[in-house]
Amino acid sequence: MSTVQVDLSEELLQVANISGLKFAPDKISREVAKLLALELFREDIVSLGRAAELCGVSQAEFMQYAADREVSLHYSLDDLDQDRQFIGSILS
Repeated sequence: MSTVQVDLSEELLQVANISGLKFAPDKISREVAKLLALELFREDIVSLGRAAELCGVSQAEFMQYAADREVSLHYSLDDLDQDRQFIGSILS
């Protein structure tokens, strides 16, 4: 795993803490990873599953994370058709 150092101003951290986010240093890196994965997903660069994998959470957790931030899930008619076929194959 590569490490990237990101410098955050004291003011930014204070505002985050005042707003109730209360990020411990280890939580900050996890949150930044989730936000980056969310942006890659939002821009259609990676799939939902890949975004979840990149930040180390389950797909269900990532879907909730996206929904909490009002990021829509890209669920196309093709996705629906694939899901129907998959469910049909299981039920057959």
